[in-house]
Amino acid sequence: MAGCFLGCTSGLESDPSVFRYNESANINSLDPAFARTLEPMWVVDQLFDGLVELDAGLQVKPCVAESFFSSDSGRTWTFVMRDGVRFSHSPEVSGLENGREVVAADVIYSLNRIRDPQWASAGQWILDPLDRNAPGAGMVALGRDTVRFYLRESFPPFLGLLATAYANIVPREAVEHFGEDFRRHPVGSGPFQLAWWMEDVACVLHKNPTYWERDEAGEALPYLDAVHIGFAADMGAEYQGLLQGRYDFMSGLHPAYMEELLDGNGGLRPRHAEKLRMEKTPFLKTDYVGIHVESDSEAWQPWLDVEVRRALSLAIDRQGIATSLRRGSVVPTTDFVPPALLGMTQPRAFERDLARAQAMLDSIRKVRPQPWSELVILTTSDYTDLCSALQFQWESLGLKVAVDVVSPSTHRERVANGKAQMFRKSWLADYPDAENFLSLFSQANFAPGGPNYTHYTSEEFESLMQEAINEPQETSRLAMYRKLNAMIARDLPVIPLFHDQVTHFLRKEIKGWEINAVNRLDLRRVHKRNEEYSNGTFSRDEDLGHNP
Repeated sequence: MAGCFLGCTSGLESDPSVFRYNESANINSLDPAFARTLEPMWVVDQLFDGLVELDAGLQVKPCVAESFFSSDSGRTWTFVMRDGVRFSHSPEVSGLENGREVVAADVIYSLNRIRDPQWASAGQWILDPLDRNAPGAGMVALGRDTVRFYLRESFPPFLGLLATAYANIVPREAVEHFGEDFRRHPVGSGPFQLAWWMEDVACVLHKNPTYWERDEAGEALPYLDAVHIGFAADMGAEYQGLLQGRYDFMSGLHPAYMEELLDGNGGLRPRHAEKLRMEKTPFLKTDYVGIHVESDSEAWQPWLDVEVRRALSLAIDRQGIATSLRRGSVVPTTDFVPPALLGMTQPRAFERDLARAQAMLDSIRKVRPQPWSELVILTTSDYTDLCSALQFQWESLGLKVAVDVVSPSTHRERVANGKAQMFRKSWLADYPDAENFLSLFSQANFAPGGPNYTHYTSEEFESLMQEAINEPQETSRLAMYRKLNAMIARDLPVIPLFHDQVTHFLRKEIKGWEINAVNRLDLRRVHKRNEEYSNGTFSRDEDLGHNP
């Protein structure tokens, strides 16, 4: 198999029915139970389907489920599955030689698997809202085509949890046959199936011939015959591959090519416009400086004083950072929750006021004479430029500031265990609801067990958060979310810097591309328009009944 694949690589590179991209971070599992980062999610989403999915507007819509509805004041959810959805062929697995229909019992098995401690899935939290005292510990199959969930209480974001990659449906036969090696032998009902994977080299997916979905004209999806994923670690090589046509797509910006690709206003440089196009949309992601606000020491520390944190926030040149360091690819903000999740189109206005920041610190110095302890920002090498800019701006206030650059693993360990007084970090939404961002500040999520790395706690915040979660009316819930966001802006356990944007660079011949605010990859309707290639599917000049 390996020899054939390596010998056929050049054919894949020139075939217009093959979509190619590079994943510099590599992947180590194709099991949806362990898809905790975007890199494996992109591949898992091609191989598996869930009951529901997110559309480009972040609305939850049916997928394997044909319909769904809630009852009992939002505490019960029922899903009716569509006919004709089949797992892909897996000749080595008894019962899956020719595929078989996906049924309700597969959904229950898949979700029970991720909350089984034996598997240690990082996705077990998506089932936290279920009522463990209800039938089936909160989820049951009613016949072959109906699944019902019982929640402890109304939880409006529940549908979004079922749209995560963790909730994808797997067949029991394949998991039991392969065991832990299911990560290398995935079997799902998605638009593609695994053809070949050599870790650190490449991964190839082929079109799933039994895939259930069709476009508006009745044509079978996906349009592509194959997907080829490379694992070149060098971001510069990935960029060159895009320019040379070896890759069809590249996501995000990296210092290795950012200046070469974008002009000073963040637009695509004219010399690339003939071959490439850039697509952007607001990302549900916030970059911030976190402050560990809990201390066992009785000694006064500057970062524990909320007025010092307010002065630090006022002193940051967010617009300069967005323009100079990120080429306009990010949106400056002092809000932690992205505006789209608060019912807003733009972040709230913010100010930079060095004079006011200096006056605030001078006032504190009268009560807390210097010398003050040094402020230390923990970061990784990818963000040295950002933290150096913060260091310079804060030192202009007369503060002592250091930047501690460590490896990603050391950074994760020290932040999770409260060993970093200040740290650069980001939060990316798992599902499109403000609760996903605001839950970072819940006492129940204290690190290391949860993502409340700052150990912020507030009875006022906890009370309103619970009220918002129980509020079924969306307008009222959004108003509560805005108040909670304002509390974080007031107390500043984190100092928000900017909201990121999803930025995709594509070869001009790629059509049917869909970009979304959670940066999930959907290749079902993607095709390449190449007039020289004609097999009855890609020879047409129109866009096959879907948006280009």
